[in-house]
Amino acid sequence: MSRFHRRFSAITGSLLLVAAGSIHADLDGSDSDNALDGALQTTPVFKSEYTEQGRFGSPFAEPTIVVDGETVTTDEKCVENADGELECKPAAGTMALLKDGRILYLNALEGTENVETSIVGEFGEVSINDQTRVLALDENDTPNWIKPAPLRAGANPDGNDSETLLNDTPLDGVIDTADNTDKNDGALFCSDVIGLANGNVLAVGGTDYYSEPGIDGLPLGVVELEGIKNSRIYDEESNTWTQSGDMTYGRWYPSLVTMGNGNVFVASGVTKLIKPVYPEDPMNSGRNVVQTETYNPCAGEWRVNPSTADRSLPLYPRMHLLPNGHVLYNAGGQAFNPFGQGYDQALWNIVASYNPETQRWNDIGYAGLPLRLDENGLGQLNSTLNITNGSLEQAAELLGGVVRSPSDLRETSVTVTASEESLQMAIAGGMRGSTSSTMLPLKPNANGEYTDVELLTAGGVPSYGLLTNPGGYFPIAQSRVDTISTNGDQIDYESRLTGPLNQPRWYGTNVLMPDGSVMVFSGGDRDGVAAPGLEGPIRTAERFDPATGTWTEMAMANQSRTYHNTAVLMDDGRVMIAGHSPINTAYLSFINLEDFGLAPYDGRDPSFEIYTPPYAMRNDRPEIKRAPRSLTVGDRFRIKLEDDADNIDKAMLIRRTVMTHLIDGDQRAVELVIEKTKGNKMTLRMPDNHNVVPAGEYMLFVSKDTPEGRVPSVSAPITVVNHGLECMAPTQVADNTVTIDGVIESTVDIL
Repeated sequence: MSRFHRRFSAITGSLLLVAAGSIHADLDGSDSDNALDGALQTTPVFKSEYTEQGRFGSPFAEPTIVVDGETVTTDEKCVENADGELECKPAAGTMALLKDGRILYLNALEGTENVETSIVGEFGEVSINDQTRVLALDENDTPNWIKPAPLRAGANPDGNDSETLLNDTPLDGVIDTADNTDKNDGALFCSDVIGLANGNVLAVGGTDYYSEPGIDGLPLGVVELEGIKNSRIYDEESNTWTQSGDMTYGRWYPSLVTMGNGNVFVASGVTKLIKPVYPEDPMNSGRNVVQTETYNPCAGEWRVNPSTADRSLPLYPRMHLLPNGHVLYNAGGQAFNPFGQGYDQALWNIVASYNPETQRWNDIGYAGLPLRLDENGLGQLNSTLNITNGSLEQAAELLGGVVRSPSDLRETSVTVTASEESLQMAIAGGMRGSTSSTMLPLKPNANGEYTDVELLTAGGVPSYGLLTNPGGYFPIAQSRVDTISTNGDQIDYESRLTGPLNQPRWYGTNVLMPDGSVMVFSGGDRDGVAAPGLEGPIRTAERFDPATGTWTEMAMANQSRTYHNTAVLMDDGRVMIAGHSPINTAYLSFINLEDFGLAPYDGRDPSFEIYTPPYAMRNDRPEIKRAPRSLTVGDRFRIKLEDDADNIDKAMLIRRTVMTHLIDGDQRAVELVIEKTKGNKMTLRMPDNHNVVPAGEYMLFVSKDTPEGRVPSVSAPITVVNHGLECMAPTQVADNTVTIDGVIESTVDIL
C-alpha cells in the first residue's frame, strides 16, 4: 500500500475520529444541553477551524528551479540563466489524481515569460516543450516533488513532420521555421489526458510550435500552433513517460472519452490553429478535425472511424459516456479559433449522441431548447450538412425523415411558448464556450438500473441562440441541467433552468464532491482569451446543491487563477486548486495590470492551495475500515466501518479526476445500491454495466445526512476491473474472500 494511502488511514484516529455515542457540540466545542449527567468528555463534532464556507489553505509551490545545470532554491517564480532567459517553475495547467493519491501535473505555455514584444511574433521560437511533475503530500500536508522521465514526456525528439503550407514541395521550409528546432515540437500543452483502466495516464495530441511565415535565424515571424499525432502514457510505478501509437490526425485541443469496453474515443482538435489551410485536403481547411478515432489500449493502436462518425465539433467538446454506451456531445467546448471558429460552427449548437455500434451520430436537439430534431426527422441534419460525409443516401434519409414527420414538426413549433423561462433558455441556448459540463451523481432506479443522466452547465460564454459561436465574449451567470434518459438506443432529452451563479463566470473549473454537490473554482469575469490580461479574477468558490437547484458562495481563494486553472478532488474529500498560465497581455508581452483589479499577468502561477469543505472540518465523519481493493460489474461486496452504519445512507464511487481545460469527460460519481446494513458492516452492489462504471481507478465514499448537510467519509481506493481487458486487469487481491452467499469482502483492515 502506498505511503499516501497509509497517510490517510493512519491519521484517522486524530483527524477523523468518530466518537462512539458522541454528543452533538456547539460550534465553540461545548457540550449540548442534553448531555448525560456524568458522561465523560467527548470529542466535539466541529473542529476549531470549522466554517460554513470551508477554507483555503496557504499557497505552496515547488521550492527549486534548475538554472544552468544547478538547482537553485528560491521563492521566486523564475530565475534568469546565463543566456538572459528566464527559467520558471511549472504551473499545473493539467492535473491527474493518480491511483496512489499523488498528483501528476503538466505545465502550459512554457516560455511565455521570454516573450519580449509579441507572443504572436515570437512564440514559434521561444516556446519550449512543457515540463511535468508529480506532487505528493505526507501526513502533515508537507509537499514533495519528483520529476518524471523524460521530464517533457519525450515526443518527437528528432522534430515533428509539420504540415506546413509548403510541406512536401520543393519550397518546403522556405517560409517557415518548423524544421529548425526540436525543443518545441512535442509540447504536452493542449493535449487531452485520461485515466486508463490500469491507472496509467494517457495524454493525446499536443502542440508543435513554429513560425509561418518565418525565416530561420530571424527572431520574428507569425506563430503557428500545430496539433500533433502523439499519444503518451505515464506509468506512476516507474515514473516514466512512453510513446504509444500515433493518431492519423494531428490534434490540438481534442477530447477523450473512455468507452464501456475500455477503448478510448477521441474527437475534434485542430491540426493547424492560426492558418488551418490543408492543400492536400481543402474541404477540411478552415475548421476543426471532423474525423474521430478509437484507441485500443491493449494493442496501443488508433483506428480511424468510418465517415459516418465524422462530426464538426468545437475544440475540447464536452462529451460524456451514457449508460447505454453512447457518447453524448453536450454543446459545449472551447471557442478559441482566431478570426472565426470554423465555417460550419453553427452545427456546434446541436446536442448529439454517437452510437459506437453503428458508428454514427444522431442529432437530438438544439441545446437548451425544447425542439427535438431526431423526433422530427432531422436526426441526420448535421451529418448531411457535413461536406466530408454527406451523400445522396444521407440526404435521402434526412428528406425521408422530414416527410414522415411534418405533423410532428408543425406541432412542436406551435407548442413552444414564449414564457419568461423559455426566453431565458433561448437567449443562452446553443453552444456554451469555456464552461464545464458536469455529470451529476448517477442514481439507480427502483430496479437498481442506471438509465438517467443529469448534466450541469453553468456560466461560460453563450452563443445567444441564433448567433454564430461564441456570439459574445462576456460570460453569463445562467445555470441549467440537461436530463438525458436512455432506454436502449432511445434517448430522451430536456433542459431546465436552475438558480444562477452568484456572478457571471468565464473558465470556472467544476469539481464533483462526495456529498453530491458540485463546486466551481477560479475563472474570470471576462473572456481572457479574447483579450488576455483584461479579465477580472473570480476567487470566490461556489457550491451547487442539486436538491435545491441553487448556488451558494463559499470561501475565497488566496490566489487569482483565470486561464489554465485546475482543480481535482483528493482522496480525503478535499480539493487541490492550482494553475494559471495566462497568454501574454493583449497577445504582446506580459504587462501586469493587477493593481487595477485585473488578473495577475506577470507570468504563470506555480502555486497550489487546498480547499477544505465544511464536512472535512468535522470529527464525526464516517470511517471505512475495510473494503475490497478491486471489483467488477455486478459484484456484491461488503465493507466494514469504524462504527455502526445506522446513519450511513449513501455509498458513492467517484472516478479519479484527470482534467485539463475545465473538463474530464470521464468524471463521474455513481451511487451504489445498499443491500443490507448490520452493525458496522454494509453490503453494497456494483452496477452491472461498464457503461456506468468504466474500468479504472475510483474512490469509495460513504456518507450520512446531518442538519448541516451530508457528511462523507475519507475514501477507500477501488479498482474497477473489466475482465475483457486482460492486458490491464489486475490479479485478484489476495486479501479478498467470497462468502457463502456470494458477497466479496476484504479480510485486511485499511492501515
